[in-house]
Amino acid sequence: MADLITDPNLPDPDGFYAELIRSFEAQGDDAAIRAFSARLILLLANHVGDRAVLSRALAEAARNPAHARG
Repeated sequence: MADLITDPNLPDPDGFYAELIRSFEAQGDDAAIRAFSARLILLLANHVGDRAVLSRALAEAARNPAHARG
């Protein structure tokens, strides 16, 4: 089982954050944003593929919203 990486791990975190925000803004209304969020989460969860890591990520995001933003 892999550990959940919570330290910065992206080569361009600011660039990714800006791209993420633009992607959300392009969705329009709240329903479209929620659907986009669900699709993105499921795609990334499938990529990670480790249920224990995903469970830890859920717990960490619920416990510490600042970490979830990077």
